Amino acid sequence: MNDDRMEGNWKQFKGKVKEQWGRLTDDDLDVIAGQRDQLAGKIQERHGVARDEAERQIKDFETRNPDTRWR
Repeated sequence: MNDDRMEGNWKQFKGKVKEQWGRLTDDDLDVIAGQRDQLAGKIQERHGVARDEAERQIKDFETRNPDTRWR
């Protein structure tokens, strides 16, 4: 997938990510920019969960949002 499409896809799902993980700021989401590992780290940081829990939450999110594409 090219970077323009990835960026557009990320913007589309940015709102859904904020709904799921409400403590993430717009700045956090700009830094994450669709990178799955970055998202897991920010979930850990902002929500105080372990890495495996953050990964589980992301996997659940991906199941509910199958069109999500990560870098």
